[in-house]
Amino acid sequence: MHCARRLAIALAAFIALGSGSTAGAEDVSDPLEPINRGIFWFNDKADVYVLEPTARGWNYVLPDRVQTAIGNFFENVRFPVVMINNLLQAKVVEASSDVGRFLINTTIGIAGFFDPATGFGLERNDEDFGQTLGYWGVPPGPYLVAPLLGPLNLRDGTGRLVDTATAVYPLFAAAPYTIGATAVNTVNFRSQVLSEVRNAKAASLDYYVFVRDAYDQSRKARVEDRVDIDEERVEDLYFGDFEDEQSE
Repeated sequence: MHCARRLAIALAAFIALGSGSTAGAEDVSDPLEPINRGIFWFNDKADVYVLEPTARGWNYVLPDRVQTAIGNFFENVRFPVVMINNLLQAKVVEASSDVGRFLINTTIGIAGFFDPATGFGLERNDEDFGQTLGYWGVPPGPYLVAPLLGPLNLRDGTGRLVDTATAVYPLFAAAPYTIGATAVNTVNFRSQVLSEVRNAKAASLDYYVFVRDAYDQSRKARVEDRVDIDEERVEDLYFGDFEDEQSE
């Protein structure tokens, strides 16, 4: 629902939490924890038995450069969501950069498979409506785990619905194509973070708490613009956005 995806996604989580640390857990509102844990268990099994094996095969077949190009393409088509949310946050300069990136990458970058815009000094932005709501002071609300989609909070869940409405490409493609594209994007990203997810599971005493706290801290940092987008997407430690080690 979010350039190759952040390939060092575990970095911020390990810095913030340490090896399995649960620091900050008391700050996360999780009144539905028993239900969330059940959904989390289901999602994790789906990852272990379906998504991860598929991603390993994908990683074996496709070279790194191809995976990066695919990630670039999906990042490029997300342009309307990013630009609109920059405007809603009164970030006019960033929104102008978004337009420039899209035009350059869509043309010179061959439909966005390549990212020459970064070489021209137009850095990638990553905004969504959940961040916009946070920017204007809307609290995150309770933590939630959605089936297959993974960690959310009430604010971000609402934001995803709005972002879906502002994503233009579903208007021009039939549902089977958009569903297929989402599947490709998810598998492609999961193939890029095989080591990171494995290491996060091994390092955490309670993987549910690890993901919950990492997600909460990551979203707070992104709302406050404290995250380097090349070291973000901590929430994608657990089912990517439906965001470099390739040695698997």
